[in-house]
Amino acid sequence: MEDGETTLSPAEIDGLARRIDRPVVLVGMMGVGKSSVGRKLATLLHVPFVDADEEIEAAAQMNIPEIFSSYGEAFFRDGERRVIARLMDGERKIIATGGGAFCNPETRALILGKAIAVWLDSDIETLLERVSRKDNRPLLQGGNPREIITRLKAERQDDYAQAPIHVRSSNGPHNRTVGRVLKEIDAWL
Repeated sequence: MEDGETTLSPAEIDGLARRIDRPVVLVGMMGVGKSSVGRKLATLLHVPFVDADEEIEAAAQMNIPEIFSSYGEAFFRDGERRVIARLMDGERKIIATGGGAFCNPETRALILGKAIAVWLDSDIETLLERVSRKDNRPLLQGGNPREIITRLKAERQDDYAQAPIHVRSSNGPHNRTVGRVLKEIDAWL
């Protein structure tokens, strides 16, 4: 943890887990750490973790770049909305969404109405460093990643800001972000 940052004790985390009565949905830009943070949160809270992108790929029997290439982004976003709607079954779990999911008004309304939405936010440099680790980002194909990420972050800012919880994810161990998310959910509840 960073200086001045305190962590929740295991007993406090267990108490928080009992107070969470619906899915916790992580939203934010690609590369912000939604899946990594989500897995750690799920372990600490003793709830399942679901990656919406993995669920979309399983439903489509194609990977996301193939879906984008074959059918386009609009088709992908429609399937994404349907998969997230299925995941919003009221059960306690952690769900990591794709970067653009919360920008769809229907998907955003569904998440805000049935879940605890947490916006994970990060600076451009951290996002660039993290997305450079994978080559499966369809929106980054055929362009300058810095320009694309900067544009997408600016375009999506107002949508992400509708999440009631906002946590900065810094360039460093995801455990810091996990601790911040737990503290913010605790304060929000």
